[in-house]
Amino acid sequence: MEIVYDLLKITLPSGIVLYAVYLVVRAFLNKQLDEYKFSISQKNQEIILPVRLQAYERICLLLERVSPGNIIPRLNENGMSAKQFQADLIIEIRNEFNHNLAQQVYLSEDAWAYVSGAIEQLISMINESGNQLSEGATSLDLARLIFEKSMRQESDVIKNALSAVKKEIQQLF
Repeated sequence: MEIVYDLLKITLPSGIVLYAVYLVVRAFLNKQLDEYKFSISQKNQEIILPVRLQAYERICLLLERVSPGNIIPRLNENGMSAKQFQADLIIEIRNEFNHNLAQQVYLSEDAWAYVSGAIEQLISMINESGNQLSEGATSLDLARLIFEKSMRQESDVIKNALSAVKKEIQQLF
């Protein structure tokens, strides 16, 4: 019986010390792991944040470039028919959009939905305007009709998309 008592006197304190060492080492390793994860996160932010900002800039540029006030004067040529101008506008808008498709990786789904929706609504408005004109209409007639429709809209889809992108950028800072 005395051997069991002596064995307990040795084993119990050493077990408690061993458990305490285990807890200290575990806490230390968890702290080291957390610091390592934070370090990796910081390095990722240093790399990803500039790329994300560049993507937001490109999307804002896309929206500005395809807005009726910018794209119509840039593409309109004297003597162009309304149908040819309509086709040129749609091709240019789709090319600009396709050129920036990869930027959706860096935007939230909501912001990208605003952007793609604005592009599709703009194309739809151009097509509606082109379909309302007669065969002999000129590019100026189409431009005038597009501007009138965009002025009559209750909300400017391009500006709404720009606002959504800008709000998302502000959340980063």
